[in-house]
Amino acid sequence: MVGPAVKRAAVAHLRARMGLSERRACQIVGADRKMIRYRSVRPPETELRQRLRDLANERRRFGYRRLFVLLRREGEPSGINRIYRLYREEGLAVRKRRARRKAIGTRAPILVEARPNARWSLDFVHDQLACGRRFRILNVVDDVTRECLAAIPDTSISGRRVARELARVMERRGLPGMIVSDNGTELTSNAILTFAAERDVEWHYIAPGKPMQNGFVESFNGRMRDELLNETMFRDMAHARSAIRAWAADYNKERPHSALGYQTPKAFAEDLLTATDSRAAPPESFAHLSVAPPAPLGVSTRRTPVSAG
Repeated sequence: MVGPAVKRAAVAHLRARMGLSERRACQIVGADRKMIRYRSVRPPETELRQRLRDLANERRRFGYRRLFVLLRREGEPSGINRIYRLYREEGLAVRKRRARRKAIGTRAPILVEARPNARWSLDFVHDQLACGRRFRILNVVDDVTRECLAAIPDTSISGRRVARELARVMERRGLPGMIVSDNGTELTSNAILTFAAERDVEWHYIAPGKPMQNGFVESFNGRMRDELLNETMFRDMAHARSAIRAWAADYNKERPHSALGYQTPKAFAEDLLTATDSRAAPPESFAHLSVAPPAPLGVSTRRTPVSAG
């Protein structure tokens, strides 16, 4: 028996079922009589508990740390230890999903300048509608600010569609220093190779079968899967587009990101731009971020369009 609550229950059981005195029951259980008689004088904190439950129901995949950040934004003065205690007492712990195997070993990182648009990552996520029809989502992420630049769902996304969507993002954000993706057929098509060559954008392909080399967008995909796709039954494509658009906006503007000191990606990007403008230093003096490793020897990162036929 571990903990005062369990020992109190054991003493009460011995006294009720066997008619033992409090002193004798405490001796058997190994509990102090003062501890058995103690009654908590803590306030019930009803309002805080209710708000914590409401946030946990609204953000079903958020743990106590992110819920604490949201409460602080609302002006709650309680510390993280109190929030954690109430979180446990209310039974709000998030059920952990089965963990995947993690990569082991050292990696040689690419150093990327700490500024927006230094590097983007692309990848696809698959899901299905309520009727069973499958669809895919093209996710585009800024590796430095962790912003979701685009989340495009559709039943079919070709290489030309990827190029068009990237062109729209570039019109809004400007050209990236590098784009990273896997070796999917859409991302190695002539349309993409021509698109990258015309805009003089460096396109880096990770090694085949090594998704950990595209870790930022893979992490984003995991958050989208955990917090949105596994929690939502999409009625049709219109519903999927609306829900994914709303979630991406919430991800950028409201959701605390642990890798950014629990800032939102949008707030972090604004702070980064402010700090960069105030320093006005040459590029080599900026702080650098370690990101996915380069492709190993023998894997080409520059490809030439192949003529049709």
